[in-house]
Amino acid sequence: MKISQAMVLAAGLGTRMRPITETLPKPLVRVAGKTLVDYALDHLQQAGVETAVVNIHHFPEQMLAHLTGRDQPRIVISDERDGLMNNGGGLARGIRHLTSGPLLVMNADLFWIGEPKDQPTNLQRLGDAFDPVQMDMLMLCVTLEQTTGHNGKNDFNLGADGRLTRYQPGDPNPVVYAGALAMEHSLLDDAPEDAFNLNIYFDRAIAKGRLFGLMLEGQWLTVGTPEAIDEAETVLARQPQDI
Repeated sequence: MKISQAMVLAAGLGTRMRPITETLPKPLVRVAGKTLVDYALDHLQQAGVETAVVNIHHFPEQMLAHLTGRDQPRIVISDERDGLMNNGGGLARGIRHLTSGPLLVMNADLFWIGEPKDQPTNLQRLGDAFDPVQMDMLMLCVTLEQTTGHNGKNDFNLGADGRLTRYQPGDPNPVVYAGALAMEHSLLDDAPEDAFNLNIYFDRAIAKGRLFGLMLEGQWLTVGTPEAIDEAETVLARQPQDI
């Protein structure tokens, strides 16, 4: 299905990115001249997303000034200046600005390159494969070999039927969560009002056999530390992209 709405999780303090984030919000850190949040928003725009909620907390005025210059997708701000909500609480609050139905969720500190030309993008594939009848969430996943800037740890095992379980040493098909997923708006109808971690919903979905994964095509770059900026720029220099 085509998914036309999304949320970008962008409110974190970026503590691992210090000292850069002592004066700049992490989503405005630039990699090869482009901000991290714009990499995320460009992926969403290319997938046909028309409206994207972005939550803000750290240096909110800088975030607002930057995002107001963007036309597509249409940006809606979820303001967390009164207190951080963690990724789950921030998502639950932010999607109140969206309509019922499916949506994409993406972290603001990662992107990917090398998608096959003239084929659906990774996020379009995610939307096409998402089936709310059998899935709570469909996660974009990568192998460790596809990662740049990652900590070297696997998150899940991807079963032959597409279901995800928490990674255990020796699992046959370990994968890393690539920071993008598809879900139904109604999934968080019972969410707490205060801060919480999305892992609660990941584990609930696993227990019900309703957490699924889809493999990313290309190379995945996560930028969480100053060193990761250099790593990402080295990869980009070898394979320039249009994103």
